[in-house]
Amino acid sequence: MELLRSRAELEAWRRSRAGGPLHFVPTMGALHPGHQSLVHAAGSDPASSVLVSVFVNPLQFGPQEDFERYPRCLDADLTCAAQAGAQALFAPSVAELYPEGEQELTRLMPAESLQQVLCGRRRPGHFNGVATVVARLLGLVRPDALFLGEKDWQQLVILRRLVEDLGLPVQVVGCPTLREPDGLAMSSRNRYLSSEGRQRATALPLHLRQAAEACLQRREINLGPLCQDLASQLEQAGLVVDYVEAVCPQSLQPRRQLTGLTLLAAAVHCGPSRLIDHTFLMSRAPIVAIDGPAGAGKSTVTRAFAERLALIYLDTGAMYRAVTWLVQHSGVDAREAAQVAPLLENLDLQLSTAAGGSQRVSVNGHDVTEAIRSPEVTAQVSVVAAHGCVREALTRQQQAMGQRGGLVAEGRDIGTAVFPDAELKIFLTATVSERARRRALDLAQRGFEVPEMADLEAQIAERDHLDSTREVAPLTQAEDAIEVITDGLSIEAVIEQLVQLFRQRVPHDAWPGG
Repeated sequence: MELLRSRAELEAWRRSRAGGPLHFVPTMGALHPGHQSLVHAAGSDPASSVLVSVFVNPLQFGPQEDFERYPRCLDADLTCAAQAGAQALFAPSVAELYPEGEQELTRLMPAESLQQVLCGRRRPGHFNGVATVVARLLGLVRPDALFLGEKDWQQLVILRRLVEDLGLPVQVVGCPTLREPDGLAMSSRNRYLSSEGRQRATALPLHLRQAAEACLQRREINLGPLCQDLASQLEQAGLVVDYVEAVCPQSLQPRRQLTGLTLLAAAVHCGPSRLIDHTFLMSRAPIVAIDGPAGAGKSTVTRAFAERLALIYLDTGAMYRAVTWLVQHSGVDAREAAQVAPLLENLDLQLSTAAGGSQRVSVNGHDVTEAIRSPEVTAQVSVVAAHGCVREALTRQQQAMGQRGGLVAEGRDIGTAVFPDAELKIFLTATVSERARRRALDLAQRGFEVPEMADLEAQIAERDHLDSTREVAPLTQAEDAIEVITDGLSIEAVIEQLVQLFRQRVPHDAWPGG
């Protein structure tokens, strides 16, 4: 591993690399296993190079804070970074990184709404210094991906916004918080603690975890009293409370009631150390809603995405296909709701996972897994799905399945009608021509006759029209859904994009997954 002390050495190292992605882990040194976990994550792609920086940034320390005594141990940091797999460590001096001096430096100021809560309220100017130094480092390193810990959640949110607002060509990757065996979040400042202080400090993660456990499966929780109770518990444990706050994880704005994923964060003083920690409050496990038109690849992507994140895969499209099969099998007119409705009264529709991981679908005891993919079912599923009685019956069943959360659901009204409170909503789509091409391949693989491409495109366009104009739950993109166009993307590339979007809303600390 190379030690780089100047900007010139950094640039020479960049030029000498063999190629592949450059992944960057910025630190203030005093490296520990938590930092090593970031290096491991950054090096998970064998084609990548990993650069670690060590720089104690004076811009983010207040007048009465611990800049002078912050631990500096470069030799130990070199060993720690090398053991984790880094290829180089950039450790510039203050004069090297800020050659014109701190007073002449152009500084960045993140959005006030992100600073006037949590640590920002108690440490004015701190995040200006963080944003400035990270922007400076990104300009020098020019990495493909930036790896940051979720432990410093407010910092992660601010730096994500910085990258987005400035249009910087770098992916921000959040990594889970690592903890000591006693539960204390790993931090360079933990070394300030005495043995007695260390024992007192463990009350912070303990009471945060207990608060999160108390919220599970509870729909109505007033967060004000919860924060007050937590502060009292921490004070009783001998800690000096700086703050205890409940906020929206993305906007960092205060929350009074538990509505969706909520960040419960605290900062305390224990002897000479200021410690921060957090947990995520959830009344249920997360839900991902993936909508989009027919043939966009939702089923294939959703199934693999759910497996990647250890979520349950709910194929609502298969449910509508199963009802369509039942309508056809029963000989009733699919266009007449009055004839379809009686079939729903004692409907026994089951989704299950086979030994190999594939999904099985049964209706009233009949395995229809393959039958529901036939052209005959495909041709009429939009007609059957348009009936209000069908939508109501299946929506009710889907919502019952989602009460505990922990699932990925795909269909055509999941984000708008079935799970409007999903943590992540995706509108997965592709051009008509691309969907026709995929449909032709699927039919050929299943042994069905493949129509002319123009006919397939016409069928798909007609189905889009029917789905988007039906009176009940039409196919529309939810206002807060993110559109993902899959033309030209491999399945793995689409899944990776969905994982990144999921992690921006549901961090590892809330849902480890996989």
